[in-house]
Amino acid sequence: MKNKITQIRVEGYLTGVIGLEEIIKAIAEHPGQMSDSEIAASLLIRIQKLNYVPSKREEAYRKALLREYKKYMGDEVETESPGDLQVVVLGPGCYQCTSLETDVRNIMAEMDLAGDLRHVTDPKEIASYGVMGVPALIINNKVVSAGVLPDKKMICQWLADARKTLGE
Repeated sequence: MKNKITQIRVEGYLTGVIGLEEIIKAIAEHPGQMSDSEIAASLLIRIQKLNYVPSKREEAYRKALLREYKKYMGDEVETESPGDLQVVVLGPGCYQCTSLETDVRNIMAEMDLAGDLRHVTDPKEIASYGVMGVPALIINNKVVSAGVLPDKKMICQWLADARKTLGE
């Protein structure tokens, strides 16, 4: 699948990277020929051809990309913590569900909130949450909305409340 988006953690933030899988596979074809710093630099250069990487975050990206490369190679790696904020969007991938995910992602970015954002589309997994309507929004294991597309101001408020309870 060309230009597939892979989610990785960069300084605690879940970040979508276009083409990472293909780039890692290409570099992995020649194992042992480069040092870790050379691998990280090569990954970053190739990733920047398809993705915007802010110059002040290049070092963080190098670390994250090298970690993903090592995982691919089967090496033990230390995982990067997502922070304590856990956000789940439930919905089969319809317009409203996708809109909710986009709204939450944008609001988290505007608020500079680090956390884990997942969109669950599998009907069995959605049912396991016991929610009666989709789209649904769950923040830190608490259902805050179900069956409607909530207003962006409400999403902001729920995330601000979650931030307070985490002590950020």
